[in-house]
Amino acid sequence: MARIETEVEDLQETARPHVVETREPAAKLAGDQPKSPNDVPSRRLSRWILLLAATIAVAGASLWWVHSQDYESTDDAQIEGHLDLVSSRISGTVVYINPRVENNQLVEAGTLLMELDPRDYAAELEHAKANLATRTAEAHSAQVTVPIVDASAFGQLHSAEAAKAQALASVASEQANLAAALHKLQQDEAIYARVERDRVRYQALVEKHEISRSDYDARETEGTSAAQAVEADRAAIVSREQRIAETRSLVVQREAQIDAARIAPQQVTDARAKSDSATGHLEQARADLHTAQLNLSYTKIYAPVSGVIGRKTVELGHRVQPGQGLLVIVPLDDIWITANFKETQLKRMRPGQSVTIRVDAFGRDYKGKVESLPGAAGPLFSLFPPENSTGNYVKVVQRFPVRIRLDKDQDAEHLLRPGMSVEPTVDVH
Repeated sequence: MARIETEVEDLQETARPHVVETREPAAKLAGDQPKSPNDVPSRRLSRWILLLAATIAVAGASLWWVHSQDYESTDDAQIEGHLDLVSSRISGTVVYINPRVENNQLVEAGTLLMELDPRDYAAELEHAKANLATRTAEAHSAQVTVPIVDASAFGQLHSAEAAKAQALASVASEQANLAAALHKLQQDEAIYARVERDRVRYQALVEKHEISRSDYDARETEGTSAAQAVEADRAAIVSREQRIAETRSLVVQREAQIDAARIAPQQVTDARAKSDSATGHLEQARADLHTAQLNLSYTKIYAPVSGVIGRKTVELGHRVQPGQGLLVIVPLDDIWITANFKETQLKRMRPGQSVTIRVDAFGRDYKGKVESLPGAAGPLFSLFPPENSTGNYVKVVQRFPVRIRLDKDQDAEHLLRPGMSVEPTVDVH
């Protein structure tokens, strides 16, 4: 409005000299000539022209002000994008670099960028393969051992139990034989006692010459035979008792064997544990083989995305370490605009609203949309965010980073680059 009033005053000042020039000659010639009848309409026409110009200026300013309320713009904005850092996952010496890998050169995703010396990792792979073969054989042997130990251990237990039963039967049999021997001894002792009485009686008769000597000799022979039979029975009894002691000792031995064989379940469990351990070592060997294969594959470094190479720091023969940055690839097909709007400009701003982006580098406009609004003001994401609890607070208008996404096919030639300054204007009506 001030500018419009200034323009009106300038127009009035411009018109005033013409009026003065018209009046001065009239004043000088007042005594000689009469006033012209066209002077009054001319002055009125000038006033109407000035009034019309002022009205048009005021209307234009009003329309511009109303129109500007539907748009929010800022010059604090730039194009941003991803910076994909290419690094090595293993240590090694660079033995090959693709000739196209230079700063500002475009590469496609999957392009071989460089290669590290693979010989050490190839040797590790062969070692892992040999270790896997060994662990496979050990695991197979342990698996085969489990049923063998199962059958052997439980077989020994059953055999020891059968041997104990046989020994107990032998003890019973020998005890029966001992009882028979004792019974036979009693019979033979009875016979011997009877024969001995007859011999003594016959001996008295022989001395009296009442019987012949041959009759006495026959009785004496019977007594000797009976005595020998008794001795034989007693010897048999001693032998049976020894046999019983031996069979009882065998029973104790068989019981010890049974006790030893009763650990068969533990033996089977131990064999199965060894088998599981061998299986675990086998899986570890397979993992080591997989790791060796991965390490060998990591000797070749490929481009993860398509884009322009920047900040290349690696050269042929360099020794690189895991995580060391080698170069940066800037994708050109995934860019956006970060526009820092004042907090007073966010009142009617919403995701999805149309945006016109003026790019300083090319002097042309691009179309886009508001993708998202920020979660906090920009200073809060800084390394040292403001601390207002101290009381030293000065109210300033904060800026919020709004993300704007270009419409499809707006940058088909990939001319836009991260870091370019732009001026977005958001249609908020």
